[in-house]
Amino acid sequence: MHNSIAPVIIFTYKRLDTLKKTIDSLMNCKLANETDVFIFSDAAKGPNDEKEVNEVRTYLSGLTGFKGIHIEYAAKNKGLANSIIQGVSKIIDQYEQTIVLEDDLIVSENFLQFMNASLAFYKNNTKVFSISGYSLPVRVPNYYKYDVYFTPRGLSWGWSTWKDRWNKVDWQVSDFEQLKNNSLAKKSFAQGGTDLFPMLEKQMTGNLDSWAIRWFYSQFKMNQLTVYPVDSTVMNMGFDERATHTNVYKRYETSLDRSGKKSFIFTDKVEVDPIILKSFQRYYSISTRIFYGRIITPLYRLKQ
Repeated sequence: MHNSIAPVIIFTYKRLDTLKKTIDSLMNCKLANETDVFIFSDAAKGPNDEKEVNEVRTYLSGLTGFKGIHIEYAAKNKGLANSIIQGVSKIIDQYEQTIVLEDDLIVSENFLQFMNASLAFYKNNTKVFSISGYSLPVRVPNYYKYDVYFTPRGLSWGWSTWKDRWNKVDWQVSDFEQLKNNSLAKKSFAQGGTDLFPMLEKQMTGNLDSWAIRWFYSQFKMNQLTVYPVDSTVMNMGFDERATHTNVYKRYETSLDRSGKKSFIFTDKVEVDPIILKSFQRYYSISTRIFYGRIITPLYRLKQ
């Protein structure tokens, strides 16, 4: 049984207050004492960040709990994208599967149970690319009886995957030019959100440093889906009312699964439910993005 518990990777930089909350919530999970945790601490970008990075590292050096804690301190700043690609590749190569968190996420008590059960259930199902611990508050129809649903988009707020999926990602996005000139493919890619192609374009023109958009695109190319919990097992502190810098993008706010359930109703029919997908897509539609980005955000800033 111990070998089937996936290791957790946490990526951290300089946010000690949120990191503590992430680790406290993870320690509170069932299965925490059977879980190996790997923490990658990035180095300061410049002198201004050194003090905060050192505070994070001091805290990490005294950390106990879990089955084991393994910490890697970067000597030079890698940035989030490189940290994640290198860190996940290293751990997944050894363990075949992994669960990934960043230092601004709070997880539910049953987060590890949900992630491990999903990893076990969908391991050999080649239609599944990854598992998201976070879920938007989507509309679930009355007839729907499962604890999970599927969409063509991955999410990077608490997720897990397997070595055979991760190793197929083309981080160079070598066929970007073909995609750019193929309106049908772009339209199909937008099924996961109208923001996806613009993000990928920014990545490819050097205006964004994201591992996640390249990961999403690989998923799209392989025509695979991501598993989501109907009740979110992850909350992003950036959208928590207690956060110091509450982000105005309230459309990503969700409530954490407080049910305490230990087992989940899965389905091996890996396909999107049209009603749930439509509800999911609303969060990433052009009209929603314009409303929040160009109307709500400026109003919010005026009040500051």
